Amino acid sequence: MRTDLTTTPDGLVTGDDGLARPAWAASDAMLREYYDTEWGMPVHDERGVFERLSLEAFQSGLSWRTILAKRPAFRAAFADFDPDVVTTFGDDDVERLMADAGIVRNRAKIRATITNAAATIALRADGGLADLVWSFRPEETPAPRTIAEVPTTSDESVALSKTLRKRGFVFVGPTTMHALMEALGIVDTHLVGSHRRGSSGVWG
Repeated sequence: MRTDLTTTPDGLVTGDDGLARPAWAASDAMLREYYDTEWGMPVHDERGVFERLSLEAFQSGLSWRTILAKRPAFRAAFADFDPDVVTTFGDDDVERLMADAGIVRNRAKIRATITNAAATIALRADGGLADLVWSFRPEETPAPRTIAEVPTTSDESVALSKTLRKRGFVFVGPTTMHALMEALGIVDTHLVGSHRRGSSGVWG
């Protein structure tokens, strides 16, 4: 058991480095690194947004740690999430991916990634996936003080979900889209007392 962690009244955990993080990011080295360097930082390129959208879809019903641990294998399996390559995947590729123990072998989610690659390419004529997703940035970001105050959906994530579905995307429900918005820095749901609050530079 770790003895160098102390929990604050708002549920944050202070590590041996003196920095406060939510419990999910406090004790696991991989999640801690992800939280400290990547989660909530702005992503504006098409491939980066497509990767995160795809991984959030795969995460549905699973832990994020499971997906993060498998991310290198996902990148190898899906051509580093290049939409131009993924959209060419056929039935043989689906079977190849279903046999790949390094990823989450869910046929519906694999096919969804291929579908979403084609939808991503189609969006280029209208500004692209990244611009569309970022256009749903709210006027204000949440300011949760405890994990219980962190929202799992928002009016904007519902609207983004509906818009993406109209544009041919699948596995883009409001909760998944809210998680995407958090991961991309479109909203800042770092707890107010966390050392990462405001680190994205998107919100003052």
